[in-house]
Amino acid sequence: MRTPKILLVNDHPASLLALKTLLINSPQAQDYELITATSGAEALRAVLDHEFAVILLDVSMPGMDGFETAETIHSHPRSASVPIIFITAHYADEMNRLKGYQHGAADYLISPVIPQILQSKIAVFIELAKKNLELEAQKEALAMMNRDLQVQQMQDLKRINAALETEIVERRQAEERAHELATRDPLTGLMNRRSLTDRLEHAIAVSARYGQRLALLFLDLDKFKGINDAFGHDAGDDLLLQAAERINGCVRESDIVARLGGDEFVVLMEALPAYSSAAEVARKIVNAIDTPFHIGTQTIKTSASVGIALYPQDGNTNQSLMRSADLAMYHAKQEQRGSVQFFHEELNMRMLERTRLEQELRHALDNDEFELYYQPKVEARTGRIAGVEALLRWHHPRLGLLSGGQFIGAAADTGQLVPIGEWVIEAACAQSRRWIDAGLCFPSIPIAVNVAIPQIYADLPEVIERHLRKYDVPSSSLQLEITESLVIRDVEKATSVLREISESGITIAIDDFGTGYSSLSVLKALPIDILKIDQSFVRDLGKDLGDHAIVEAIVNMARALALRVVAEGVETHEQLSILRDLGCDEHQGYYYSRPLPAQDFVEQMLHTNAA
Repeated sequence: MRTPKILLVNDHPASLLALKTLLINSPQAQDYELITATSGAEALRAVLDHEFAVILLDVSMPGMDGFETAETIHSHPRSASVPIIFITAHYADEMNRLKGYQHGAADYLISPVIPQILQSKIAVFIELAKKNLELEAQKEALAMMNRDLQVQQMQDLKRINAALETEIVERRQAEERAHELATRDPLTGLMNRRSLTDRLEHAIAVSARYGQRLALLFLDLDKFKGINDAFGHDAGDDLLLQAAERINGCVRESDIVARLGGDEFVVLMEALPAYSSAAEVARKIVNAIDTPFHIGTQTIKTSASVGIALYPQDGNTNQSLMRSADLAMYHAKQEQRGSVQFFHEELNMRMLERTRLEQELRHALDNDEFELYYQPKVEARTGRIAGVEALLRWHHPRLGLLSGGQFIGAAADTGQLVPIGEWVIEAACAQSRRWIDAGLCFPSIPIAVNVAIPQIYADLPEVIERHLRKYDVPSSSLQLEITESLVIRDVEKATSVLREISESGITIAIDDFGTGYSSLSVLKALPIDILKIDQSFVRDLGKDLGDHAIVEAIVNMARALALRVVAEGVETHEQLSILRDLGCDEHQGYYYSRPLPAQDFVEQMLHTNAA
């Protein structure tokens, strides 16, 4: 009996080799002979020379594609009934499938082909071919049994069709699952960014056609990263799930709630009776999120800041509306966390100015536009200058002198914190050298520089050592100020880096103490020497008993940990007297001096220390 033959047609060498390997290594490989072709024309020549049990035909081929090749093959009487399985790189739509079946397709395979599916389909057609060959060989002898064999063949075909139907159903279910994963947020089940974009484009088109009101609410959870750091990502995920449920409970059934990622959510409101309805829903969401969350045994408090953009006045495309709502949300965070803000054009102007500032900042180092100003730290007991903080200033060619608070955020967003931070360290070391040479500075008056989070991960100890060595200044002439929030983001990494720096003889201060989440156990483990009380606790001393109690507690805690205490933001004699009575070691603020250029600071230092 003749061996059934399979024709494999594919113009792509790698695909041809991969399919050929699958067929050669199939458990049924001994039951058939494989012939290959690399074009439609070559396939037609093979059909003229051989009879095939099945043809595996690539749809996308240059010149004569799969559909034309199939039509030509089935136009010849000899090959008119040969089953053809089309191979395509993507699941064909209904029209393409219909076109394939009109050209005689028996089935489709999606590339990359799953070996088991390919082998099972081939096995079916080889089995049919073998049976047909057996029938042909025994035709005369088994003429009387022909009817029974036909019945059996029909039953086989029914089984094959049933198997194919089952496979189609399973594939459709798999596609539905894949569609769900592609359009839904895996954590909350809400729409994701992709599906929201599609829905928003449709909503804009409908609103434009029928003159309907549309609003987009952009919101995120305030200080969510701090919650993740403090309580862990599992707790953060649980909080996001609960937040999604609360948001859904505040909107209409027709509204769309989506999660863009992280702690960012969007609400799409169509066909609004009035734009005020969007504000009402936003306030409901803010109030809902403001209720404490219960995560396991923990009670976690957060808030939501919401920005609102309206169609068409705030944007007539999905990109412009999303941008406007995002800007409004960012403004809400800046003005008052847990608030609702509508977009207005001034926000856009601010963002344009911010973008321009970021571009100009990229050239500030090269143009030598930075300068360090110096503010003294005065010893409470003697009134003498005990140290100095170096504060960065930018001589902006367009805006004039800018303080760090006016551009550090832009530096962080543009990845400039590391090079600018290194410039500050080098400038402080260079200034220390000049003061030492002039006999004006000595190791007991260190220059303090602020360190940003990215510097911790950018070989900070090596950078400091390099510049201390370059300007030949002792390590005791430099002091680092690290914010409390910086430490708790990665306690292990921060502790390791700070310990290495501390061992070199550099003193380390925790800046803005009292505004973060650090615990006593974290403080005890860190190699720090100084706590700087945040100015927010100093501002109302003498007026607010709560601030008085907080400052007293910080001083007592520092004493227990053998740390010195510096109070920031001292502006009045009353504040100074209270801090001195509470046992604060050093004071810093406008009461003594504003930040000054180096030369002005020298005059101030000489005058103060001579007094």
